[in-house]
Amino acid sequence: MKRDPNGSYWGKTPSGGADLPFLEGPRGRLRDLGWAIRVFGEFVHGFRALSFVGPCVTVFGSARFKEDHPYYRLAREVGCRLAQAGFTVMTGGGPGIMEAANRGAKDAGGRSVGCNIVLPFEQKPNPYLDKWVTFPHFFVRKVMLVKYSYAFIVLPGGFGTMDEIYEAATLIQTGKIQDFPLVLMGLDYWRPLVDFMREGMVGAGTIDAADVERLVLTDSPDAAVETVRRVATDKFGVKLVPKWFLGEKRETPAVPTPTAAGRSAT
Repeated sequence: MKRDPNGSYWGKTPSGGADLPFLEGPRGRLRDLGWAIRVFGEFVHGFRALSFVGPCVTVFGSARFKEDHPYYRLAREVGCRLAQAGFTVMTGGGPGIMEAANRGAKDAGGRSVGCNIVLPFEQKPNPYLDKWVTFPHFFVRKVMLVKYSYAFIVLPGGFGTMDEIYEAATLIQTGKIQDFPLVLMGLDYWRPLVDFMREGMVGAGTIDAADVERLVLTDSPDAAVETVRRVATDKFGVKLVPKWFLGEKRETPAVPTPTAAGRSAT
């Protein structure tokens, strides 16, 4: 594996990565204790690296879209608008939609961070990151992507993106986090999924209609970012320092106290 400037590793790893030994079944208690200590260290490393990144919005989406794809261009525009509004753009740190959103933030002179993951195949952090952390475990990475965000913007993606949508929706539904905006962009792509939620899941009684109504669907970067900005400032008291193209010096966005931000409902 190769070492990046932040001291993290990326590159080829054995199939299954860090999770495979733990999931192989019952093990000795000392081995499990050692694994727990390593995971604790992973959390601490993430907390130390990300504690001062400012109010974040996490952008999810596929790693497979190239620079010439319309969804890449849409994600880049979203990242730019978020940075102009004063948010730090957080992604999974990889290529595709993640790269595009981070790139858009840098286009506007904003802050851009990534939570990269060690995979059996190479995932190099994209070149548009001010700061990144590489995590061996998916579940630790997902905690970080949720913990520091005041909203989630989701562009088209695969299994990982679907997992991120449903995880955020479940945390909001069950009150484990506050009712942060969950915005789906790419209406043609997401419409069948939303129709299934409304007709299939609501119809079967497995979720309530209100669970679907929480989703914000739009193809407009301005509408998406305005929704995020309004909720973050009006509901959670986040103070933002917008970034314009007039040569002003950018200041770090002010982060409210945990009480004002309402980070957790518990």
